[in-house]
Amino acid sequence: MNEVHMQANRGLTGFKTWLVAAMLLLATTAQAERQLLDRVIAIVDDGVILQSELDARVNTIRSRLQAQGTGLPPRQVLEERVLDQLITENVQLQMADNMGMRVSDNELNETINRIAQSNNMTVQEFEDQLAAEGVTYQEAREQIRREMLVSRVQQRRVDSRVRVTDREVDNLLQQAGGQADTTTEYLLAHILVSVNNFSDDQEVARAREKAERLREEIANGRDFQSAAVAESDASNALEGGVMGWRSRSDLPSLVTDVVPDLPVNQPSEVLQSGSGFHIVQVLDRRGGEARNVIEQARVRHILVRPTEVVSDARAEQQINELYQQLQNGADFAALAREFSDDPGSGSDGGNLGWVSPGQMVPAFEETMLNAPVGEVTRPFRSRFGWHILEVQERRRQDISDQVRRSEAQQALYRRKYETELQNWLREIRDEAYVEIKNS
Repeated sequence: MNEVHMQANRGLTGFKTWLVAAMLLLATTAQAERQLLDRVIAIVDDGVILQSELDARVNTIRSRLQAQGTGLPPRQVLEERVLDQLITENVQLQMADNMGMRVSDNELNETINRIAQSNNMTVQEFEDQLAAEGVTYQEAREQIRREMLVSRVQQRRVDSRVRVTDREVDNLLQQAGGQADTTTEYLLAHILVSVNNFSDDQEVARAREKAERLREEIANGRDFQSAAVAESDASNALEGGVMGWRSRSDLPSLVTDVVPDLPVNQPSEVLQSGSGFHIVQVLDRRGGEARNVIEQARVRHILVRPTEVVSDARAEQQINELYQQLQNGADFAALAREFSDDPGSGSDGGNLGWVSPGQMVPAFEETMLNAPVGEVTRPFRSRFGWHILEVQERRRQDISDQVRRSEAQQALYRRKYETELQNWLREIRDEAYVEIKNS
């Protein structure tokens, strides 16, 4: 009987050994299959891009373009263009990490709320819309977080390269039409065929020929935005080349004299700049009424600016500490004089004086417009750093001349910023180590 039990136990032990080996084999096979499902497709400096990232971004862009009714290029073409976008984005995200930049959950939530509100949706409706497009809410949050970090890196690195002088503002205002029709706005789309070396006659000829071909195809019925997605070299190509609404004073200098007379939905002639050959199209036009009376706000603020020494996280912590002191009764002007990193207003207790629409960067202006008079806002971030502001009073004022000057200054800044941004993106891409993995 004992021998029978021993044989049975040996048989059971053998079965267990076989079962363990089979389970190990299955686990190894499953792991190998998972590795095959996701792989590294590009090495970018100290980071990598995975196949799953590329697939997710391609699917998101396809869903968006289809919802807009924009024609899609072949899958391979779209993948190549999206991979190029991911590489440039990855370089910038690594810069953000090295500079200690972070996006807090509260800040991300506020941004998502603003996105939903701008689309006349609740956050739940926004989440449902994402689900209908095949994007989970968590995926969308992460992409918005990445876009916020990229935007901050761009502002930090590019802003220092842009300067607008009073003489440039005067010259713009003196140009024909510089003081007229500042309220007509144009919804623009743009295609760029880039040229890296204008000394290379063959490269220039190929680029010009491509631009002329695209312009002719669009004139003969090809969809402008579909062509931009498939063939434009501009950074907004995957958005169909759409540049958004621009007033005349805010138009890129290359097209200032072209756009006002360009019929809606007709391509411009091919235009040449230092970056290559361009085609623009007016998708829509609105406005044109006279605008003389505006609402101004008398504002004071405290700025904590991140630096190479002070990380973004430390700057956010410091502004929160100042906000808490104000809530506990501290004097605004005294704190501004001691702690504000804005040299222009800090020594004056944070006073910015009367502020007109368009005079401040978007994040500052949006907070200012929504702030109740006499109340200190919660900390918020602009491209300059972390702010607290207080609107001390509001008024309506006829300041047409000042508004036009402010608009001219902002227009010149944006023109230069866009040019410098493209130059900077090209520089960081050329300097990055990039290795594309073949499948």
